[in-house]
Amino acid sequence: MMTLRKALKITSVLLFAAGGVAGFAQFGPNDPNRFRFGSGGSGGYGGRGNYYSPIIRTEGGVLVNEDSVRTARETAPNSTDTPTWINRPGFENDVFTFARVIFKSKDDSGYLGTYNWGAGPHLNWWVDFPDADLNFSLRLQQMTSIRTDPDGRVLKLTDPNLNNYPFLYMTHPGYIKLSDAEVTALSRYLRNGGVLLINDFWSALEWKNFETQMQRVLPGRTWTELETDHPIFNCVYKIEGPMQRLQVPTMQFWDRSFDPNNPNSRLQQVNRGEGSEKKHIRAWHDDRQRISILAIHNSDVADGWEREGEYEDYFKTFSEKIAYPLGVNIVFYLMTH
Repeated sequence: MMTLRKALKITSVLLFAAGGVAGFAQFGPNDPNRFRFGSGGSGGYGGRGNYYSPIIRTEGGVLVNEDSVRTARETAPNSTDTPTWINRPGFENDVFTFARVIFKSKDDSGYLGTYNWGAGPHLNWWVDFPDADLNFSLRLQQMTSIRTDPDGRVLKLTDPNLNNYPFLYMTHPGYIKLSDAEVTALSRYLRNGGVLLINDFWSALEWKNFETQMQRVLPGRTWTELETDHPIFNCVYKIEGPMQRLQVPTMQFWDRSFDPNNPNSRLQQVNRGEGSEKKHIRAWHDDRQRISILAIHNSDVADGWEREGEYEDYFKTFSEKIAYPLGVNIVFYLMTH
């Protein structure tokens, strides 16, 4: 079988950045209420009624059937209206597709003990869906020469079409519970050259649970801590550190009075668990030293994609300067190395 990364050929990148700033223009309504939860439905966090049910409720209050949903375009937005675009007919397969992984957590019906808002297994694959997927896909097409799928994709690891997508995205996997079949499928996918981006999970406990499941996939692998001198931070946009300055808070939790020079100041207004303060970007490499899994721990990059139209200050501080440039860099680097 062809190596997955060879299936996507990326041509030269067209840059519009100047002075290290990506030059993105905010789209969508500018909502001054930074604590607003989703205009796409009833709002509030989603979830499922019980572990065995395929029906989940998104952040926007929309019901989604995990067994039948195929694209991000099928689901009503949670934040603001998502963008639409079309590509030239005849090249539908010559695009980059943002493919989000559906998975179950250890207790999808809710945490059985105490937890902090913004943490716990009640959060799952659907966080920031579908807004982040579609917003980021358009930005990637706008800011580079990469053409992107205007519908996105959402699928399970056991989907027979998994190998058609060289890039997978997973969010909130701190309590992920993989079946034996999913372990086998993900292991095969990664060994064949596919890549997996992990985002938005917090605390030492969630890292431990996630790491335990990943060791089932590729036993014996060890993580490499990436610093801002890694090429992933300057392959398209130059993103300057230190790493902690690149942490993206969940918008609803952002403390606007945060002072990075004050060690007692906190970026977020909620406690997301022990070991959630310091941002990490860690990688698993394959035998050829290519990144197989890239895990962004203690940072919510996708909120910078999802909520760009809600609050101008958040957009300018995090979406424009960190979330979108880092996302573009990650896709470009992972798909070309």
